[in-house]
This record gives sequence, structure tokens and C-alpha cells, in this order.
Amino acid sequence: MSAPGISQFDLVIAGVGGQGAILASDIIGKAAVKENMPVRAAETHGMAQRGGSVVNHIRLGCELGSMIPLKGADVLFALEPSEALRYLEYLSDDGVIIVNTDPILPVTVTSGLCTYPDVATIILKLKETHEVKAFNATELAKEAGHAQSMNVVMVGAVSNYLPIPVETLLECVRELVPQKTIDINIKAFELGRSQVQG
Repeated sequence: MSAPGISQFDLVIAGVGGQGAILASDIIGKAAVKENMPVRAAETHGMAQRGGSVVNHIRLGCELGSMIPLKGADVLFALEPSEALRYLEYLSDDGVIIVNTDPILPVTVTSGLCTYPDVATIILKLKETHEVKAFNATELAKEAGHAQSMNVVMVGAVSNYLPIPVETLLECVRELVPQKTIDINIKAFELGRSQVQG
């Protein structure tokens, strides 16, 4: 049972190795702890170091298991477009997809063994069943000062849905990113947040 006054919120973060899915989940998880919110998390790395699929489950206000059931997530937060398709089965029927439209091509595509699906086609497929917030988070990260802050752009975007105060999330960004990149990451967060507002 959730703590009094705390609504339960289930979030799936999907990406590929090297995109910063773990840092994104750490920011959200630490912010939930600061708000005295029960939090459960599970991470699956697989072949993450080789650019393989990474998925993190974050359950806020939940004291049950750490794995989100199929069709259980409120938001699917995808750092890469094809990963949104891969983990779509975890999203509830009325859930929202927040997706970075910048693809990362696996070795099988760059070597010519496979083709990567057209990103516009992926987004249209996702929109057949769900509300989708799709934008190029990598470009926003570059605008903030560094492409590697893309994961924080995405945390800013999902902050519009999380039952956690923005100030607490920003405090955790400051604590968890490298000190010399704090200003870039704060700007990245704010650009992502404004991208999805309204």
C-alpha cells in the first residue's frame, strides 16, 4: 500500500548502453527518497557496454515488487526510438510515451546486415495506441552545452509527470552529475521540461 498522500507512479526507462539511463533513474530515485516516498527500482543491463538494450523500472509510492507488470507503467521514457517499441508492452493503455527521436544505429545496421526502421514510422506506430511526446533530446542537449546531457533533458521532460517537486529533481541533478557540468545539466533539464509542458 502506498504511503498516505502519495500516488503510485510507475516509470519504465529504456535506452541503449552509454546513453545514461542509469544516471536518469538515479536522479529520479534519489529525488523520491528525499521526498520520503517509497521507491523500488530494477535495472537490466544486458549487453549495455556493447550498445545493447538497457531498461530500468522505477516504482514510486510502491511497496511491492520492483518489476513493473506488463501494461502497468504510467510513462515509458525512451532515450532511443526503437527502444520505445521494444518496451511498449509495459505501458498502460492510457500511459504516455516520451521519446528521443535521435536513433543510435546498432552494429548490425552500420555493417549492412540489417536496416533501421524510419524514425517517423516508429513515432506513427507509437501514436496509434498512445499519447506520444517525441522530440530530438540530443539536439536540446547540444543546445545546453553537451550532447551527453541528453539523459537529463529527458528527465526534465518526464518531470512534468512525476509526483516529485521540480526543485528536488534539480537538487539531485546537481548532486549526481560531474561538478563541472552542473550548469549544462541544469539548462538541459529546463530545456526538456519546457519541451513537454502544455
